[in-house]
Amino acid sequence: MKKIAIALAAVLGLGISVADAGDKLRIGTEGAYPPFNGIDKAGKAFGFDVDIANALCAEMKVECEIVAPLEWDSILIGLKKKKYDAVVASMSITEERKKAVNFTIPYYSNNLTMVAKKGSGFKPHMLRGKNIGAQRATIAANYVTDSMMGVNAKLYDTQENAYLDLASGRIEVLVSDKLPAYDWLRSDAGQGFEFLGKAIDVNDKIGIAVRKKDNDLREKLNAAIKAIVANGTYAKINEKYFPFSIY
Repeated sequence: MKKIAIALAAVLGLGISVADAGDKLRIGTEGAYPPFNGIDKAGKAFGFDVDIANALCAEMKVECEIVAPLEWDSILIGLKKKKYDAVVASMSITEERKKAVNFTIPYYSNNLTMVAKKGSGFKPHMLRGKNIGAQRATIAANYVTDSMMGVNAKLYDTQENAYLDLASGRIEVLVSDKLPAYDWLRSDAGQGFEFLGKAIDVNDKIGIAVRKKDNDLREKLNAAIKAIVANGTYAKINEKYFPFSIY
């Protein structure tokens, strides 16, 4: 098995060079979506996305510059204006976004979920008239506005602000990506809350966004993703944040 993994890694291109693209890769991330990306008290970016970005840069033998925090609503505008070279920010690959940018192969998969106060008695199919929150410009927001009839949709600029309103009671249910919600439920703030119903499978794949003309960079990132999966680097990062595979 070990020999197979080594051979596969060789085929996938360990030690990928992007010297022709320069010796620094600028990676943009939101910085407000823990545990995937956040900003610590020292002002430094952290999280799964940041660790993956650094691992990909190491694999490609380039210096990694993390550009954060960034406004979610304008993160692709900054990419197109060349303020950074790629976006590693837990971004769902959607047909609408593919009109503006190109995506790598997915580097993890996601489902949606609902979160409510413990003992609320709410049912996922009986929320008409309730205040339902989600981060705007996301798959979760689309689900609330397009699939949940008769609810009062409240959309937020960041996931963190949505959590604050859920905790304060200004919204009664939060529709969220399951993985960050899982992390929040384990925090002190999330102790009085729980998942509501089963996960919602929306076939959500998360990729790295690059500019339309940067196909060479996209292909090198694809090769680097495959390489860190093959050599075990991805699994080590995964285990740091989740006790189950999210690939």
